[in-house]
Amino acid sequence: MRVATWNVNSIRSRVGRVVDWMLREDVDVLGMQEIKCKESQFPFEQFTEAGYEVELHGLSQWNGVAFASRLPMEDVTVGFPSAPGFGKPDDDGSIPQEARALGVTVNGVRLWSLYVPNGRELDNPHYPYKLEWLANLATETRGWLAANTNQPLALMGDFNIAPLDIDVWDIAAFEGRTHISQPERDAFTAFEDAGLTDALRSRGIEGYTYWDYQQLRFPRNEGMRIDFILGSAAFDALVSEPKIHREERKGDGPSDHVPVSVDLAVDVKDDDDRPMFL
Repeated sequence: MRVATWNVNSIRSRVGRVVDWMLREDVDVLGMQEIKCKESQFPFEQFTEAGYEVELHGLSQWNGVAFASRLPMEDVTVGFPSAPGFGKPDDDGSIPQEARALGVTVNGVRLWSLYVPNGRELDNPHYPYKLEWLANLATETRGWLAANTNQPLALMGDFNIAPLDIDVWDIAAFEGRTHISQPERDAFTAFEDAGLTDALRSRGIEGYTYWDYQQLRFPRNEGMRIDFILGSAAFDALVSEPKIHREERKGDGPSDHVPVSVDLAVDVKDDDDRPMFL
């Protein structure tokens, strides 16, 4: 079963690229981030024609997460209980929740598509929100692992953290900025301490997953590694063929992120309704 994650940076703008890539790469399940649309705006038809079903959590033109799968999705979960909100309080005093987390179970594998808050600047209110969001997710993760020791589980998506100096093109250029601050890196390490493993780095796969559109960042390879698949021991035992799909940053209208994928050694029943293509 081939599983992937991709910050698509607006699914309505890039649905053709996304679906074409999924078919070319024979992807069974794709977790998407930054879909930037509500359910009523999502381009379901293109996915359906290609043989994929979609589950999504989108509230506005910002953020948003989704899954596309040609295998049945079960236990669909929108958000996690302790996720903090952000922004101006509603009339009842509650803080609005953002569309940043979606969980599904496919073929017995528990998958989460996550779009971690950016943090913006170190003195911005979004920064402590980011750290609280990550800390609460880590606590939830420890609970999931304790409750389901043998179930393969993976947190996939855009973590908006470069955990090592080699994960940015020039560490000096990031001094005093988010994504590389020690509290953010400690928050990332908390997932590893909980028992999750970077499915790519642990197998020697290095490289960037994001390049800004400005200042010729991609041609100069001035990128960042901020997209990850972090798996439990049961998940990691199934992993093979980890890959960063760098070529997807090229061409017309790319996302500023590229997909990250792994193959899982789980049995997939043949489905005569799956699309056929050359």
